[in-house]
Amino acid sequence: MSSTTSPGTHRSADPAATGEWKPTACILCECNCGLEVLVDAPGRRLVKIRGDRQHHGSRGYTCNKALQLDAYQNPGHERLTSPLRRRPDGTFEEVDWDTALAEIAERLSALREEHGGESILYYGGGGQGNHLGGAYAPATQAAYGIRYRSSALAQEKTGEFWVNARLLGKPNRADIEHAEVAVFLGKNPYQSHGFPRARAVLKEIAKDPARSMVVIDPVRTETAALADHHLQLRPGTDLHLVTALVAVLVQEDLIAHEWLAEHADGLDAVLAVMSRVPIAEYCTVADVPEEQVRAAARRIAAAESVAMLEDLGTQMNRNSTVVSYVEKLVWLLTGNFAKPGTQYVFSGLAPIGRDRGHRAGEGPRSPVTEAPVIGGLIPCNVIPEEILTDHPKRFRAAFVESSNPLHSLADSPRMREAFAALDLVVVIDVAMTETARAANYVLPTPTQYEKYEATFFNFEFPQNLFHLRHPLFEAPPGLLGEPEIHARLCELSGAVGEADYAPLRAALALGREAFATAMLGVLGDPRLARLVPVLLYRTLGPTLESELPNGAAAAAVLWGAAQLCAMENPEGVARAGHGTGPGAGDRLFDAILTSPHGAVITDDVPEASWQRLGGRRIQLDVPELLAVVAALPAQAPAPDPEYPFVLSAGERRAFTANTIIRDPGWRRRDPAGALRLGEGDASRLGVVTGDLVRVVTRTGSAEVPVEVVDNRRPGHVSLPNGFGLSSQAGPATGVAPNELTAGTDRDEFAGTPWHKGVPARLERVG
Repeated sequence: MSSTTSPGTHRSADPAATGEWKPTACILCECNCGLEVLVDAPGRRLVKIRGDRQHHGSRGYTCNKALQLDAYQNPGHERLTSPLRRRPDGTFEEVDWDTALAEIAERLSALREEHGGESILYYGGGGQGNHLGGAYAPATQAAYGIRYRSSALAQEKTGEFWVNARLLGKPNRADIEHAEVAVFLGKNPYQSHGFPRARAVLKEIAKDPARSMVVIDPVRTETAALADHHLQLRPGTDLHLVTALVAVLVQEDLIAHEWLAEHADGLDAVLAVMSRVPIAEYCTVADVPEEQVRAAARRIAAAESVAMLEDLGTQMNRNSTVVSYVEKLVWLLTGNFAKPGTQYVFSGLAPIGRDRGHRAGEGPRSPVTEAPVIGGLIPCNVIPEEILTDHPKRFRAAFVESSNPLHSLADSPRMREAFAALDLVVVIDVAMTETARAANYVLPTPTQYEKYEATFFNFEFPQNLFHLRHPLFEAPPGLLGEPEIHARLCELSGAVGEADYAPLRAALALGREAFATAMLGVLGDPRLARLVPVLLYRTLGPTLESELPNGAAAAAVLWGAAQLCAMENPEGVARAGHGTGPGAGDRLFDAILTSPHGAVITDDVPEASWQRLGGRRIQLDVPELLAVVAALPAQAPAPDPEYPFVLSAGERRAFTANTIIRDPGWRRRDPAGALRLGEGDASRLGVVTGDLVRVVTRTGSAEVPVEVVDNRRPGHVSLPNGFGLSSQAGPATGVAPNELTAGTDRDEFAGTPWHKGVPARLERVG
């Protein structure tokens, strides 16, 4: 795409003559807002883009980023069009699909036979908004005995997953839209969103004198500027600040005693620790006036409903798992669960965010470093250590799908070294990413707008939406979708074949009810149970092709998800209009297939959150985390004089989109990804906006232009995410943040990185 062409503007003389408006959704963040797009099918362009008013979740809302999606659909020279195989000299050659898949299957099988399937790491499982293809990956993992996997969730959310499992046994979310008090910890939803219609909802709260907003953030973000209470803490002191907030609730006796007695255990242990917290000293460590903290705590305690969200500002920082625990004590001690405007347990079509909640030291571990496996994911930061060793159980191959770990994970140089040491790297992707360039085989797939796709980030309440996006264009010739790739790899492994498909096809010919009975038999067969996605694709999938156009077989895996959703949430599914009894799952599945603006899968009442806990009481005392709180020193950590600045590596801004949009021409502002620093720091360094500085960390350095701002504390600087993407057509634009981060800087419990607290120094250039 030409960088001089305005995104959202078609290049032909008369786009209206060839264009057609179609419903779809954005793919750039977890909200996946509904869109209507004017498409030029012959030119394969998204001509104009607007919010879809018929979409139940977003209701016509969209942010500026969605308007630039033609830059994703048409990445120019980055687009892959044929399977590639690396030659001995390091260059790539095109090969046909049969050759590529046969060779990959042979090499994966050889690794499995010689070293075990646990020697193969699976990474990804669907990029942002690209989950349907990833739903077929478990079949390939089963076919080749692949035990270990990871994804971007493991460098962001696994600490919170584990805490949720210990406290509630289930993941939860916040009903921000209906809350009297909304609390944001390390989160700027004005840019990062995280709930439907984020900017509109924030403005509604700010305008309502009966409602309040509390923001805990070292930066006066767009969200903080709207807040009633902005606790602008010293970077990296989240644990002190949030502990002080909880301690105020305890020491001023602002907790919901009756509610806690009815629903929770472990209160005495929490009170014993929090009653001893030196609030004034902790506020001094965080450098926030004590009265501000007390005022925020009192407002929270007085509210009829409080909803609280944490995000990467704290989840990618020191003490992240413990902070997540203490954050949840804020709303649990005040009884803000399972009622409108508070926290809730959501339904869904996939088990995202679920973990068994083993005690520290228990549960599954990675093979070399013995890092905890949380939510089925090993920590991203240990991947190089699991490869660069002579340990007999080291990873020897990586299978990467719709992800770019060589750019998106900590310490990119070390990650490149690790991948270069592998015997085999297979990448499935749309574009020639940094990781694809390190692969032995690159398998090209259609874009998200050339196939049936969906996201499994379905977290809304009381009405939860699932949106199966239909293709806007036919895929270019020569590409295969992820379901077909996985099916062929499974078949080439010998794990599944026609003898397994035939009984299911025969049952399906008798109707869906007979098919369901046959599938129950499959689930009872240990050999076939993990191959269900491919079994559905090869049997139910072809029947969908006769009803829906252009690759609908990929949606077959949703039949099983719909059945499970109907069994787990019968009342919510019934209230959503899908009926009751054995046919409810089929009716839900059909609604998903035929609802172009998304289908409401469950319609819940507040009590549904308690029902999903299954009678379990809330467990407030997590001993290993509470012990950290009890031992927290009442003093700030001493700064490193060699690296006096705190760098937030990967700040979300108006024109950042991870690595999904690779053409830098889509950015209308901040095209170079400036380093933001405060006015005082700029004055001391003698720089002004536009000057160059060198950012130096323990792992690397980079030169970047400066943007002087007035919204942050001294010593705190930030770089945006999504920059520094390498290109075959020219030099990278901006700084790749993970050239500056260290894999060893990670949370002690979950292994998540400290990207928001990187020690750094700045040097003026020239």
